[in-house]
Amino acid sequence: MRDTARLAEDIGFDLTLVAERLVAPDPEAWVVASALAIETSRINIMCAVHSGILNPQFTAKIGASIDRLSGGRFMINVVPGNRAHEFALYGNNAWKGWDEDGDDRYTRVDEFIRVLKAMWEQEDFTIEGKFYSATNASMATKTLQRPRPPVYAATADTRGKDIVARECDLWFTEYRPGIDAYAANASRISADIKDMQARAASHGRKIGFGISTYLACGDDVDTIVADLHRFEGNPQHNVAIKSLGAGLVGTPQIIADRIRRYEDMGMSCLMLQFHPMQDGLQQFADKVMPLIGR
Repeated sequence: MRDTARLAEDIGFDLTLVAERLVAPDPEAWVVASALAIETSRINIMCAVHSGILNPQFTAKIGASIDRLSGGRFMINVVPGNRAHEFALYGNNAWKGWDEDGDDRYTRVDEFIRVLKAMWEQEDFTIEGKFYSATNASMATKTLQRPRPPVYAATADTRGKDIVARECDLWFTEYRPGIDAYAANASRISADIKDMQARAASHGRKIGFGISTYLACGDDVDTIVADLHRFEGNPQHNVAIKSLGAGLVGTPQIIADRIRRYEDMGMSCLMLQFHPMQDGLQQFADKVMPLIGR
């Protein structure tokens, strides 16, 4: 993890996401994020958090601590969560009572983000919510970033989009899975970005846009696609296959052209996955980045 983050940092990547997978064998995300804060010098460290497992007050304290340890390089990705067994084990059965109630689920993530931001930005604030509350609250551990670290989120739900437009700094766009779905997904993403820009504008705000995608680069498109199709149906590769719908698959020139197209739509963040990770990072740096021009 350290070597991959350092390589990405040297290549010129701006941030790395530390995903929170509580029911997988991955090390705990917040522990990894703390370690990377010390083991890197420039790249931003974005840690994911499941609202409903950690409370926003404690999350704000940990986040402020990592922000200081890293010299102001902390970011957060707020995840509503959708795995009942994860919340049953790690959230003290927090799923019960609202797992089938979408309104409650999004009320909870809305309150989580508002309390989190208030802990970083305000003094002596009071919030009374259904899931979280704070009375005359403040936090002595201040973030180096002012007014606070950036808050990123992904959601496909209309209620979630409204929350992101009102409270967050960047929204990760959605798309359908599939190696051959690029054309339809690109049109959909363009329309979704315009919709979210309008939602944010209704609150007097502007937000950024990102996409999380697997990237597969090679000299022959047919060979790449054939290799990727071999992995379909393999549980170990399902996540990568699902994230191929963004279309960053093909020759360096095809990928560079599609990145430019996403940028023209208003995309400002590419969260890229490679396999193998370090080989893919280096290949991207050597073959694709020169075509983009920076």
